[in-house]
Amino acid sequence: MRIFVKAFILVAFIIFAICLFRITPAKSFLTPETLGRFLEVSGYWGPLLFILIFAVSICLFVPASIPALLGATIFGAHWGFLYGWIGAIAGASGAFFIGRTLGRDFTRSLMGDKLTEYDDAIERNGFTTVLYLRLINSPFTFTNFGICLTKVRFWDYFFGTALGVLVGIFVLTFLGGTLKEIWVSGNWGKLVSFKVFFAAGLYVFSFFIPKMIKGIKDYRAWRYSRFIPARSGTGLQAKSTNELSAYDAQAGRQP
Repeated sequence: MRIFVKAFILVAFIIFAICLFRITPAKSFLTPETLGRFLEVSGYWGPLLFILIFAVSICLFVPASIPALLGATIFGAHWGFLYGWIGAIAGASGAFFIGRTLGRDFTRSLMGDKLTEYDDAIERNGFTTVLYLRLINSPFTFTNFGICLTKVRFWDYFFGTALGVLVGIFVLTFLGGTLKEIWVSGNWGKLVSFKVFFAAGLYVFSFFIPKMIKGIKDYRAWRYSRFIPARSGTGLQAKSTNELSAYDAQAGRQP
């Protein structure tokens, strides 16, 4: 019964969070003018409050691009990137603990043997899975709550997120910050600048990173597969016992 109560609370929380910034006037707070005035009055506490607002907004299903662009507009490209990156990690971590606490037990109760195998595989490859999902720009907030329902370890999730969102946050803040500078100065020639081309190029390159990671994993799997027939009695032998043991250790197997 307790499992269903927690699952109900999670569903109610998700519905409340989605409706909060789409139906109520709360969404008017996330504008450059309103948020900028609030942070300006906060003085030295402004950056910390912005990080907190970023984190809370992520937990409330606000698209990460909105606070990221707000950070670039208010703080500029460099500081906006740093504060946005920290805020994204904090928000993703908060969403993880909410979902893991309220929804994991219910999800586990629904799993059959096949889904349990997939769940175990995600746990073994947690960092790579999270990093891959972040790099392909999957919906940030929904990914947070989806991953936390699996067996992925928190630190795999944390570091995979921290590394995976670097590119996205960098592109959003640097492009947003540059566009703000251009708008204020009226110098549209800055659109043709190193920062703009670098951010755009990095964004395009980020789409190829998951394929590169997959290629490396496939290559390692192919190298390891050469030793599998030797264990099946087909007559193919590894070059040495030590080499086979090393491959077994990498794959998480016992020799």
